[in-house]
Amino acid sequence: MPRQRQKKKRCGKYDDYPNQRRVHQTVKDRLFRYLFEKDRNALLDLYNALNGTEYQDASQLEIATIESAVYVVMKNDLAYILSGTLNLYEHQSTYSPNLPVRFLIYLAQEYQMVIEKAERSLYGTAQITLPTPQCVVFYNGMEEMPEEHTLKLSNAFENKKVRADVELNVRMLNINYGHNKQLMDRCKILGEYSMLVAETRKYMAAEKDTQTALNKAIDCCIEKGVLKDFLLKNRAEVLGMLLEEFDVEKYERTLRSEGWETGREEGESRINQLGILLMKAGRSDEFMDSLSDRELQKRLLVEFGLEQA
Repeated sequence: MPRQRQKKKRCGKYDDYPNQRRVHQTVKDRLFRYLFEKDRNALLDLYNALNGTEYQDASQLEIATIESAVYVVMKNDLAYILSGTLNLYEHQSTYSPNLPVRFLIYLAQEYQMVIEKAERSLYGTAQITLPTPQCVVFYNGMEEMPEEHTLKLSNAFENKKVRADVELNVRMLNINYGHNKQLMDRCKILGEYSMLVAETRKYMAAEKDTQTALNKAIDCCIEKGVLKDFLLKNRAEVLGMLLEEFDVEKYERTLRSEGWETGREEGESRINQLGILLMKAGRSDEFMDSLSDRELQKRLLVEFGLEQA
C-alpha cells in the first residue's frame, strides 16, 4: 500500500508521493477502465443504466477485455459478456469518426476468442451462436458534442452508390459533467467520475503545476464525498493515471490536433522532398537534425527552394 502523502508544502508544491515516478511510468490502465474493472457492481450498474435493466448479480459478468498479446491487433478499454450480449466500451477525450472501424476490429478479435473458448469450428455444420454486440463510447472531451450520437461504419465506405452488406453502429454518449443526467443518476460511479474530471479541469486552469492541480482536485473530491473511498484507497495509482491522461503537453496537442491534421500532409511532403535532396547532397546528418529543429528545417527548405524566405 502506498504511504499517505505529506501535508507539508515545499516551494508551493506538494511533496512527491513515495514511488510516484514508478507509478506514473508503469501504470497502463486509464482511470475510467480502472474504476469499473475494480468494481463489478459498478460495471453492472452501468449496464443497467444503459439498457434499462435491473440485474443484481455481478458474478454473472464475464470480463472479456482484450489485453496486450502477440496476436492482438488492438486492445480496448472494457469488454464483458452478460445475458447474451458482448458489451464493448471505449472512453474517449477526443472525437474520432474512425471509432466504428476500431470497434469492428475489436469485435472480430472478441469473436475469435469466443469461438476458440467454445472449441467450435467455423467449418462445422452446426450454427455457432455469438453474443450480441453493443458498442458504446463514453466521450468527455472539450469539443462540444450532443448528449448522444450514433456513429456508423458505413460513413467510411467509399462507394455510397452501392448498398453495403455490413453495418456497425456505435453509441457515443457525452459524459461531461452536466450531460446525460438520467444516466449519471442511475450509475453513481459514472456520475462521480464525471465530477472528478470536471474538478481536475477546474484546478488545472487555475494552477501552473499539473501535479499540484491534480492533488487539489483529488482533495476537493474527497472532501465532497466524490469517489471518496476509491480515492483514499488508490490515491497514488489515481494520481499516476491522471498525470498520464492530463499531461499538459498531451492536452495542448489535443487542442491543436485539428489544425495539425490540416497541415500534416503538406508538411510531410515537403520534409520528404527535403530528405531526398539532403541525402543526394550527402548531408543526411542535417536532415536528421532538421526533424527536431524548426529553424534549421525552415532554413534548409529555403535553401533547397522548397519554401520562400
